[in-house]
Amino acid sequence: MTLSNHYAQRLSLLVASVCALSFSPAVFAQSTTTLPSESPAQVKPVTDTFDYSRRDVMIPMRDGIKLHTVILVPKGAKNAPILLTRTPYNASDLTSHANSSHLGPILEGYDNATDVIIEGGYIRVIQDVRGKYGSEGDYVMNRPLHGPLNPTSVDHATDTYDTIDWLVKNLGESNGKVGILGISYDGFTPLMALVNPHPALKVSVPMNPMVDGWMGDDWFHNGAFREQNMPYIYEQDGTRDNSAKWWTAHFDDYDVFMEAGSAGELGRRHGLEQMGFWRKILEHPSYDSFWQQQAMDKILAAQPLKVPMMLVHSLWDQEDIYGAIAVYKALKPKDTSNDKVFLVMGPWHHGQEIEDAYSLGAIKFGSDTGTYFRQHILAPFLAKYLKDENPEHDAAPVYAYETGTNHWRELPSWPAGCKSGCAPKPTPLYLNAGLKLSINAPASSDAPFDEYISDPAKPVPFRARPSQPIGYTTELTWAQWLVDDQREASGRPDVLVYTSDVLTKPTKISGQPIANIIASTSGSDSDWVVKLIDVYPDEVASQPNLGGYQLMISADIFRGRYRESFETPKPIASDKPLHYRFNLPTANHVFLPGHRIMVQIQSSWFPLYDRNPQTFVPNIFWAKPFDYRKATQHIYHSAGEPSFIELPLVTVP
Repeated sequence: MTLSNHYAQRLSLLVASVCALSFSPAVFAQSTTTLPSESPAQVKPVTDTFDYSRRDVMIPMRDGIKLHTVILVPKGAKNAPILLTRTPYNASDLTSHANSSHLGPILEGYDNATDVIIEGGYIRVIQDVRGKYGSEGDYVMNRPLHGPLNPTSVDHATDTYDTIDWLVKNLGESNGKVGILGISYDGFTPLMALVNPHPALKVSVPMNPMVDGWMGDDWFHNGAFREQNMPYIYEQDGTRDNSAKWWTAHFDDYDVFMEAGSAGELGRRHGLEQMGFWRKILEHPSYDSFWQQQAMDKILAAQPLKVPMMLVHSLWDQEDIYGAIAVYKALKPKDTSNDKVFLVMGPWHHGQEIEDAYSLGAIKFGSDTGTYFRQHILAPFLAKYLKDENPEHDAAPVYAYETGTNHWRELPSWPAGCKSGCAPKPTPLYLNAGLKLSINAPASSDAPFDEYISDPAKPVPFRARPSQPIGYTTELTWAQWLVDDQREASGRPDVLVYTSDVLTKPTKISGQPIANIIASTSGSDSDWVVKLIDVYPDEVASQPNLGGYQLMISADIFRGRYRESFETPKPIASDKPLHYRFNLPTANHVFLPGHRIMVQIQSSWFPLYDRNPQTFVPNIFWAKPFDYRKATQHIYHSAGEPSFIELPLVTVP
């Protein structure tokens, strides 16, 4: 054996000995019992330097269910009012937008008017509604009031009452005054709080609230189903923490919905019928008692006015453009003292009022309209009712942003064109032969109608493809679609486009335009989409990308089967001219000189709305592939059968 072999043999024996020792049971047992965990059983943050205290509490309701509530108290608070939001969107997340020792950063985001909260010294309270996230109980989408649709003893009204009662009794730092506010679903709950309100509730601010899911908010518009909301139903209704996620097989939502065919079939393929709210939608495609008894404008119209409210509406609200105005119309006639019902209309998308709002899409306003609203309208309004010193503040009954001229207007009521003597006058804007718009009625010698082919196999996209899903991430532009340039649609053969001459003077509208369309279809059912559009000059020196821009001012869809009754659908008589009359969303707009007014008419708006098969079937959710058929559509504009848009025209002195 050589010397090198001798050392190699000794080294191999040493390695074998170490390996045997390392894997012996005695040594292994000793190593696992002598290395304790470095993590404590529970982390206790040190918050001495924080400018707020955070309390996570479970507040008991009258039926014994406890609701998770986050309470944020500014450091040194004394006799501070409370601002409450009740949400299905996770109270912990809505109060944890940043990891910070300062109250502002943790609130900066949905659903917090952060500057108003911080500068006002409010105690901020956000609560998970029952059945969502940290709260106990069962979740029901927009849980109805106790009654035929809700046999239990609890609802959002009672839960709000019990929550406020607990807060004023247990928060020693408060002055016992509570305001409730929130956006969208969180705007629906401030409306519910007005039913048998707690005495400590001093003010309610519903922003972009869900009010009537069938007439014109989240689920339907005039009977047409908003099928792009199906993922929301799946995720919101599926689990307590929204952990069940909708899946897709396409980048383009247009392809997703076309591939499935009907909305019912798409739901079936995703297992959506596991969700109770989806089953209710399938069972109630018409405006029956299920929807009527939940409509908050109808509910509140039957209640006494006890609490001042400020309804906040976005003129380009792509989700809930119906609700705030509907509540205002229902309640304002009851406000005989003119001190309970206030209205704000801003140039925003859904919820943009709590953000910087210099612009929306390509449309610029010249100032931050969101900050103006919060600092000059919302903050003093809340302070008047919630602060002990009761600051003097005479809020205007209506704050209405005037688009086109980009100015805030203070008005005595809505609709009103100015402070006095400017009531809107219903004025027909007629569809004329040659695809013209005019205040002049059609002549007897004019061609009686225009025609297009509506093909369900090639529905009109509601925006340029690829069609993005609903969402508010930086990658998605869902919030902007109502201000998309409509030139893409105007070039299609299945979209009729009527245009006025160039305007020589300002034309102002304040209120709801009303579509009055005489139309026929070769099918037995049809949808009608009407869009009122401001066409910019061919060139805009200050902003070249607005040259020729086609900006929607007011637009909506109507499902033809409901022409005679929203409750009872009926087939349409084929090839017979029929009158379709329906409201378009509220506008407060000036068409400027050099601009033109345009009206576009089409029979699909996809995939935002499900396709009408154009063959009458009992329930469109279950239309079969052979039900979807082309139809020849006629839009009439003869002297005896005129079609027009009734404009709420204002003559301003």
